[in-house]
Amino acid sequence: FELFFREQRPFFIEGNNVLNFPLNNNNANNLFYSRRIGRSPQGSADVGPNEFVKQNSRTAIIGAAKLTGKNHNGFSWGIMESVTREEKATIENAGETRYQTIEPMTNYFVARAQQDINKGATIVGGIFTATNRKIEDPKLDWLHKEAYSGGLDLVHNWQERKYFINAKVFGSYVSGSTDAITNTQLSSERYFQRPDNEYSELDTTRKSLMGTGGTLYFGKQSGKFTYEFGGSWLSPQLELNDIGFMVQTDRIRQWGFLQYRVPNPVGITRSQYYNAFQSNNWDFDGRKLSRDFEMNCVFEFKNFWEAGNGIGYNVFDGSNADLRGGPSIRYPGNISYWMFVATDGRKKLQFVLNPSFLWGQDNFLKNTNLDLEVNYRPTNALRISVASGLYLNHNQIQYVTTGDVSGEPRYVMGEIDQSTFRVSVRLTYMITPNLSIQYWGQPFGTSGQYNNYKNITNSQAAQYQDRFMMMPASWLTLNGDEYQVDEGNKGSVDYSFAKPDFNFGQFRSNMVIRWEYIPGSTVFFVWTQEMNGAFYKPGDTGHTQYAFDFNQQAHNVFLVKFTYRFVL
Repeated sequence: FELFFREQRPFFIEGNNVLNFPLNNNNANNLFYSRRIGRSPQGSADVGPNEFVKQNSRTAIIGAAKLTGKNHNGFSWGIMESVTREEKATIENAGETRYQTIEPMTNYFVARAQQDINKGATIVGGIFTATNRKIEDPKLDWLHKEAYSGGLDLVHNWQERKYFINAKVFGSYVSGSTDAITNTQLSSERYFQRPDNEYSELDTTRKSLMGTGGTLYFGKQSGKFTYEFGGSWLSPQLELNDIGFMVQTDRIRQWGFLQYRVPNPVGITRSQYYNAFQSNNWDFDGRKLSRDFEMNCVFEFKNFWEAGNGIGYNVFDGSNADLRGGPSIRYPGNISYWMFVATDGRKKLQFVLNPSFLWGQDNFLKNTNLDLEVNYRPTNALRISVASGLYLNHNQIQYVTTGDVSGEPRYVMGEIDQSTFRVSVRLTYMITPNLSIQYWGQPFGTSGQYNNYKNITNSQAAQYQDRFMMMPASWLTLNGDEYQVDEGNKGSVDYSFAKPDFNFGQFRSNMVIRWEYIPGSTVFFVWTQEMNGAFYKPGDTGHTQYAFDFNQQAHNVFLVKFTYRFVL
């Protein structure tokens, strides 16, 4: 599954708002996701016995250029062009060296334009993206040779911006070998091979794929009562992940939002906000996947402290992807609760506490999260921020693998206990108004253990207990790091799967020196570092507390960025 990470590279951060084209009111899904440029190589080396591999963890950017601007007539525009080089893995064996391409040379292009009308009351715009790969090695034929996307958007406000309507429509086209398009159809974004998928058909002869999407929502954004109602769709054939970001397609969504606010001081508060939200999701087969409700409130007090809490009710949930190509699975509903308290942000020292909890029906799921943030400004020139989080997850039906017994699939789920911990440290020091140092570092760790394995028997059964069958312990034999399954204790192995327990630790950091040598023109000196290792939680062998072990050599990158701003 795709994971979204915030961009940290100065070149791509600057002016990125101009190139932004969110698919709906969730900014993570976007036609342009700059972290695709310079990504980790997508291929892997074919390694034989006694062979060693050396390869870069990032694809080198040969060159990149970006122009953004806005004129006095309200026309804003942005163009970005970037080329990444062909990446090869070095494979050595007994003094002999060979090379294998693991990422082809690729050209990325993005163009975005918007026009303000009537002093910005109406905004119309469009975007076009292109990804072109020079694929010469047949082993990379599973990648798209070409990928294009485009969209149009409209925002219109009236009655002094009291009411608004927002509309978007977009589409995609990808082409390549039959292997590439088959791989796209089988990918986690869509899983056309699902046995209960009637709308979309897997076609292994296709060499291209076209998809569409769109969003329409309207509302009222001023006054004591505000609201928003909307809907969106992402067709099963939509593919944006060559240069955009999209977790999953085959979605039809409806939502509604209502807010009552008291923006003026009343009693001990400076302002009060009360919110209600509901949403429904379907797939293109008309199968209802989820139904959600939430209510929350937020207060700002006269001492400038803030507090809020909320409760959510998920009637039921479903996924077309969790069985990795198997049928859609239905989960019991859940109830969630969150709260936060923040001290006065104007003070030199500020604390923000944010715990949250989730309880699943039939005890199938339980999450406990705790976030704590501390902001400290000892002087006007220095700001230090530390944000930490501890996340505990217990889930009775977490996917493990798909086995095969005489041509019949076995969807194996397990009960997982997972702990995740992170600390983000951010420091900004203004040496002079034109010279600053910024540092960001984050140790991150997660570990999980599985037990109580089960097979999914009827993923849509009305009762939760009827959707799976517990696997007797006598069926399972742990051989090293592999479980062997003997259904019915026949004395022979039907299928096997790797022990799914995991343990991962990482430390990433970034330091930037910024010098604005003339107004609007800047030089950046950047250092980034990454170290990987292990993360241990209390109860692990030899550990009574959370601990990291960064046992791999650090990877360092140094770069210089130069910008010069001029007026056309």
